[in-house]
Amino acid sequence: MDGKQIIEEDKRCVAGTYARFPVVFRDGKGCRLYDCDGREYLDCGSGIGVNIFGVNDGKWKEAVTEQLGMLQHTSNLFYTRPQADLARLLCERTGADKVFFGNSGAEANECAIKAARKYGEEHGGRYGIITLKDSFHGRTIATLAATGQEEFHRHFGPFPEGFTYAEPTIEGVEACITDDTCAVMIEVIQGESGVNVLPEKFVKGVEKLCRERGLLLICDEVQSGNGRTGYLYSYMAYGVHPDIVTTAKGLGGGLPIGACMLFGDCAQVFGYGDHGSTFGGNPVSCAGACSILERIDDGLLGQVREKGRYFAEGLRGIGGITDVSGMGLMIGFKTGRPAAEIAKKCIDRGLLVLTAHARVRLLPPLIITKDEIDRALEILREVIEE
Repeated sequence: MDGKQIIEEDKRCVAGTYARFPVVFRDGKGCRLYDCDGREYLDCGSGIGVNIFGVNDGKWKEAVTEQLGMLQHTSNLFYTRPQADLARLLCERTGADKVFFGNSGAEANECAIKAARKYGEEHGGRYGIITLKDSFHGRTIATLAATGQEEFHRHFGPFPEGFTYAEPTIEGVEACITDDTCAVMIEVIQGESGVNVLPEKFVKGVEKLCRERGLLLICDEVQSGNGRTGYLYSYMAYGVHPDIVTTAKGLGGGLPIGACMLFGDCAQVFGYGDHGSTFGGNPVSCAGACSILERIDDGLLGQVREKGRYFAEGLRGIGGITDVSGMGLMIGFKTGRPAAEIAKKCIDRGLLVLTAHARVRLLPPLIITKDEIDRALEILREVIEE
């Protein structure tokens, strides 16, 4: 079956929820992908921040295939070593006390919402959760309700009650607090809104406000976590200490996994039967995630910060690019043309980029080289300055 036939079959049989580009990928290596015709593409999207060590990563494949040769799945009524190993690694690296595993970022955030509400119920019967305007927390009904963007709400109401959207200021958050509020949930870097980096003063101010008012602080690190920003999790760049942290995407390296990390008193909030997931903590996904997490060390994180600065500096030197934002290898920028148009023209020249609202978004594999960054900048310059 050739590429054209695959596209036709997909359009005939797959729900039309994705505005796909007309490219069928066959294989790849590192930061390079190849379509059915053998054409090469430089990947600056990494599967929306998933393939953080690139495509066809040898160490990840070795970990996954070794586990596949032993046990691909068992229910959470039993123990497996990969799940225990991954939970231990996450707790050691973050200071968390407990971890719940799901299959995605949305599931991790659902877990965070349930944990916060049960905690709030036990501490005064509170259930309200404040999120920020322009936030994005997932596509399930509850995580859509937590998402502070009206465009994602169309067609799918009514939503669960108890979510309030605050302006991203201390005054804005404080104005939303009521006697029913139990938590504030933030993305330190709002990826789906165009890579908006929250100011340090604001993030620290939210933490202080939470401590003063007896609220939980939840940090959504689904996209910004696992080394993407040059820190294991982006909240670490601010020196704050959340009560709940969620992550997914890059943690699995290409297999579905989500994690909700619970700190302090929150670690004891769930009892038997309070939450669950058939596939959460799957041994194959966890084996792959252990391989990923073990390699995100200080040396790699320093390289990510350096390469992020290099990439951002290069972008600022391209005429027509404005408002470069981000941290590490999570970068966004504006041009005077529609972001989707820029993405299409980049694909035509062999470069994969992402969009977020009216902005172009870059989430390359963390292993991208400076030569590959230079090539990406060259293509972007050709596209934007033409």
